[in-house]
Amino acid sequence: MSGEALPALPLRSWAGAVGVALRCVVAVLGLAIVVQALIVVQARPQDLITGIHGMADIIRRAMPPDFSRFPDMLWPALETVDIAIFGTVAGVFMAVPLAVLAAANVTPSRVVYYLSRAIIGVARSVPDLVWALLFVTAVGLGPFPGALALSVHSVGMLGRLCAETIENMDMAPIDALSLTGANRLQVFTHGVVPTVLPAFLGIALYRLDENIRSSLVLGFVGAGGIGFQLLTAMNLFDYRVVSLLLLMTFVIVIAAERLSAVLRARLA
Repeated sequence: MSGEALPALPLRSWAGAVGVALRCVVAVLGLAIVVQALIVVQARPQDLITGIHGMADIIRRAMPPDFSRFPDMLWPALETVDIAIFGTVAGVFMAVPLAVLAAANVTPSRVVYYLSRAIIGVARSVPDLVWALLFVTAVGLGPFPGALALSVHSVGMLGRLCAETIENMDMAPIDALSLTGANRLQVFTHGVVPTVLPAFLGIALYRLDENIRSSLVLGFVGAGGIGFQLLTAMNLFDYRVVSLLLLMTFVIVIAAERLSAVLRARLA
């Protein structure tokens, strides 16, 4: 009996054991990633607890908001919204042609495909804050460099999402038009556009929502809007104006979200 071979484990048992081992390895790697992140960012929760009185003091000094400055802040608020609108509209006009060229199922050639993807990748990988700094250097302070920064960065985000939408669309209408002898422009206007237009509009509305938030931050580098006024008030320790601007920002963001949700529901 002692010389007999042990029975082999079934294949299903081996697969189960390997699966458990892989899950354990993934769990350990995930835990290691979280631990190294805590070390790198020098996380010290106790400092937040001991310093909470300083935060409370700033909040106390910011109350109540200085509503007497509200009329003066209406123009910066309008600038903020218009920067986002300009950036979104200009981004859509530039992103749609690039998306068509960057979609593998409709692009005219592989060279054009990779070139378009590279342009979209560069526009997306450079943060909008960096684009704003570059355009402020080129055209000076004001809302225009902020609008240009958002438009270029929007090309990256809109171009990628729109290209993926085109690649995932139903190709039957496109093939039918091609078989009838339609040229590329006719295929695009009568086949691609009607198929992807609702999705494109939804993506553009999402981007407008994001651009309104981004336009607030761009003011910190001199791109105008509420962000510039917020930075000025913080530098002057005028916390009541800061709270007023934050309240106005909250109203603008919520209004934009609701309007975007209503428009997307209409398009659905």
